[in-house]
Amino acid sequence: MSKPVPILLTVNSSTQISANMQRIQLSGDELERYPTHCAGGYIKLLFNHNGGTDLTGYSPENRPVMRTYTIRSFDSAALTMDVDFVRHECNDDKSGFAAKWAMNAKPGDTIHVGGPGTIKSHNLEADWFMMVADMTALPALSAKVKELPSDAKGYAVIKVIDEADIVEIEAPEGLEVLWITGNDSLSDKVKSLTWLEGEVSVWSASEFDDMRALRQYFRNDKNVDRDNIYISSYWKQGVTEDGHKVIKQEDAIEKESRA
Repeated sequence: MSKPVPILLTVNSSTQISANMQRIQLSGDELERYPTHCAGGYIKLLFNHNGGTDLTGYSPENRPVMRTYTIRSFDSAALTMDVDFVRHECNDDKSGFAAKWAMNAKPGDTIHVGGPGTIKSHNLEADWFMMVADMTALPALSAKVKELPSDAKGYAVIKVIDEADIVEIEAPEGLEVLWITGNDSLSDKVKSLTWLEGEVSVWSASEFDDMRALRQYFRNDKNVDRDNIYISSYWKQGVTEDGHKVIKQEDAIEKESRA
């Protein structure tokens, strides 16, 4: 099956929702083709090689630069979706295209968007849940938490840049939401928690090195069934998304060779 053709969307609003997070609301009639329950899935934002959104002259043979982001929320009636961006100072290389665009976007601006894609959900029949995210994965975790049953129990461990980035998460009462900041280790915090009884469902997305440490912990130390784990890296410290993609491919090959 061929991939959906990217659509052109318009910026409705741009709002700084915390010290280091910017929310962009996008709209467009072509969002009619998106599934109603696509929040938590991913989209591809398309840029030219100068970081702009004018794709004149690009083609399948001369592809634009793509950056992957999560659909934070989706309104199928209003045909709008919210996308959250970590705010940070950007230089002129490709690593900062999306963040720079988001920090400067204003109503009426347009951008081409590919997708949507889906990511693995949890085993909602599990006895308890372990959910882990850093700030890049906070939008996806926030959407996935809403899928949990009302009597769900377990942990949601979230690392943000600053205490001012802590936001309210709509979570079941039995899910303990734990925030860490700054130089605190995400993987160390997860490992320090009491491991609950029964079958666990793990959902974890973070920086590459944290992902590797947590994958070792869940699969090898705690023997969590592979079918009950979604674990992914959303970025790698010091490299662009394109470089991160190569590292992920190499990691998958190495992992397969050890299986």
